[in-house]
Amino acid sequence: MEPRSRRRKVSQCPPAQRPAALQDEQAGPSSAPPPRKRKRQVPQEEAVCGLCQRTDCDPEVVGQLCRHRGLCVHENCLYHASGLSQRGADEEGFYGFLFPDIRQELKRRCCICRLWGASVTCRGQRCPRVFHFPCGSERGCVSQFFGEFKSFCWKHRPVQRVRAVQQDQTLCLICQEAVAGQPCYDTLVCPACASAWFHRRCIQGQALRSALHHFRCPLCQDVATFQEEMFRLGIKIPDRDAAWEEEDGAFADRNGPE
Repeated sequence: MEPRSRRRKVSQCPPAQRPAALQDEQAGPSSAPPPRKRKRQVPQEEAVCGLCQRTDCDPEVVGQLCRHRGLCVHENCLYHASGLSQRGADEEGFYGFLFPDIRQELKRRCCICRLWGASVTCRGQRCPRVFHFPCGSERGCVSQFFGEFKSFCWKHRPVQRVRAVQQDQTLCLICQEAVAGQPCYDTLVCPACASAWFHRRCIQGQALRSALHHFRCPLCQDVATFQEEMFRLGIKIPDRDAAWEEEDGAFADRNGPE
């Protein structure tokens, strides 16, 4: 299952710079009218995503924050907005999503937090639920990162049908802490070997570090079946180099003198 190819990122407004400290002014008695007071400069408030209404989200979850003339939106809030399509060219709007289209998405209310800006619609049959991307993640909704970038609420999300039997208390293969007794939203199992169990948050972290070309079952090393199931269950597998390949000097030993 191939993830949807993403257009190149367009240039965005640089983050606001912190104002320099004001010089203390000497005050003294004078017959002349006092000089006009300068307004106190305060640091600009942290940007709020117009879609999810949040400022404190993990960038690994919501993606990069895009800014343009007061409009701020997270990358993944855009991609999972059910009413948006990339109608513009690469250099227009954010990733081809036009600004007027984005503003139209700010008018719906989230069924979870009741705030405006809900852009994610459940793709379950006749389901009316609309929610913010991070609200959905916290409530147990599933948003897929391939194909049409479909999202599903907690009632209609995809579930695992793997016949896996635990022996005694099974531990997460990654963090070595206990998992649930059967596959559920927070506990996943490898569909290939049915022996590797892990928490959703743990295997998501593994996917972000390993990326598409290195992500596989930590136990049986299966790639194709494992990745297809993880994509279906809403695990984000970025199409880039692995985290360790992007570190400085990662390949220095290969390029050194023989």
